[in-house]
Amino acid sequence: MAARIVQKILYQEVADRLRGMIQAGELQAGEWIDEVRLTAALGISRTPLREALKVLVAEGLLRLEPRRGCFVNELSARDLENIFPLMALLEGRCAYEAASKVTAADLQHLEILHRDLRHFAELGSVDDYYAANAKIHVAIQELADNRWLSDLIDNLRQVLSLSRHRSLTYPGRVQESCAEHLAIFAALKAHDSEGADAITRKHLMRQLDALRALARQDDRASATAEAGVPAGDA
Repeated sequence: MAARIVQKILYQEVADRLRGMIQAGELQAGEWIDEVRLTAALGISRTPLREALKVLVAEGLLRLEPRRGCFVNELSARDLENIFPLMALLEGRCAYEAASKVTAADLQHLEILHRDLRHFAELGSVDDYYAANAKIHVAIQELADNRWLSDLIDNLRQVLSLSRHRSLTYPGRVQESCAEHLAIFAALKAHDSEGADAITRKHLMRQLDALRALARQDDRASATAEAGVPAGDA
């Protein structure tokens, strides 16, 4: 249950809270937004909640269905195919710009973040790895120091949060992702903008590859279930 909001706040703060709930999986993809439950849980009235819902609909995190209400959006395979190449271009450019601006102090901070990343990869802890991975992406974005680029990435990243860390559940993907991050870090340390760009683009597209493979697994499992074949015999 979400913590109560104990004082009157702006609808933007309510929107921030709802984004966090979606990213944490407290509000699942496809879930109907129960306004009565949320207003009680957050300690707010319907007005700021509905204004916040409008914001999240505009961002693509929610969808509004006539006479049914708001639902947490679900990303289709086509959505993922359209978004990931864009993210690859944008985050690649971030890494490109960061490589030319990174300082010794920045590298020390990144070293700590990558140490945590390796630790969680070795443990196979998907949730912890996902959180550490997100910190590194944000840190590189901040190093690029390009607010126009950052705004575009933030908008798409919010939408991609709907799929959370599903790509990391593909066998071996956590270890592959960690190796890719270490390669990006090596390019940053070498101030190799072209290399950082190329490796980052590959890193994003490998996430899409993992999601495609998971979708194929789901399709096979569905076909097996429909055919009435026991999973172990498929």
